[in-house]
Amino acid sequence: SHIDGHKIFMGPEESMQIQSNLGSTIAMAFDECAPAKADKKYVRNSVERTTRWLERCKKEMDRLNSLPDTVNPNQLLFGINQGAVYTDIRIEHAKIISEMNLDGYAVGGLAVGETHEEMYHVLDETVPYLPQDKPTYLMGVGTPANILEAVDRGTEFFCCGFSFDCVYPSRNGRHGHVYTKFGKINLFNAQYEKDMRPIEEGCNCPACRDYSRAYIRHLLKAKEMLGMRLCVLHNLYFYNHLMEDIRGAIDEGRYSKFKEERLDMLKTYDNKKSL
Repeated sequence: SHIDGHKIFMGPEESMQIQSNLGSTIAMAFDECAPAKADKKYVRNSVERTTRWLERCKKEMDRLNSLPDTVNPNQLLFGINQGAVYTDIRIEHAKIISEMNLDGYAVGGLAVGETHEEMYHVLDETVPYLPQDKPTYLMGVGTPANILEAVDRGTEFFCCGFSFDCVYPSRNGRHGHVYTKFGKINLFNAQYEKDMRPIEEGCNCPACRDYSRAYIRHLLKAKEMLGMRLCVLHNLYFYNHLMEDIRGAIDEGRYSKFKEERLDMLKTYDNKKSL
């Protein structure tokens, strides 16, 4: 407990009850997120436990949704695929949970120590074994490049794109890291001390409309909360519009070209092509 430190037990049933009381549209199954580089025997045992928990979650969710006083009787349940970086375990688990006829499926246990290449390989190998007629949600992953690559691999729900559950936009924003089409910039850097441009030219978020990089940097250095708030506002706006652009590109049948262009643009600051 964050109040007095006493231990609190939570299992599949307790997790479902808490989420049911919250009344969220989607409830996530109770699972174990094993470290990416964990021993294979441990990961296999962990995944088997996660499968048993999922069965209990489904049973409890059905019970809760049938009660007359349930906050959201139409609450959906998403199962979570686990298996660290072991694709054979991932695929086997994907097949098993696909047979449970859940409302949606998530790929969890990524961005927890593996390289981006390993993460993309897991998605390449695993996603095809999840139901194609159900939403697929990539958990805990959230750089702009990660999102662009993951969409190309068949995932539709993401952490930061307002289905993704990642803390990137808010946590990094509080540390002065802001995202643009040309990559991430750190407003604590001295080069922005007198930079009167907005965080990103053409951005219509509240931060870019009314404040300069220099002023936001001053707020951050002075530890004024407004500086952190403006960075978070910009990042959320950026991610929301990135997802809108992705949906538009998919609808227009030009996603591959769009992805290549955006990934190249995101390297601008890294390659010091522009300040």
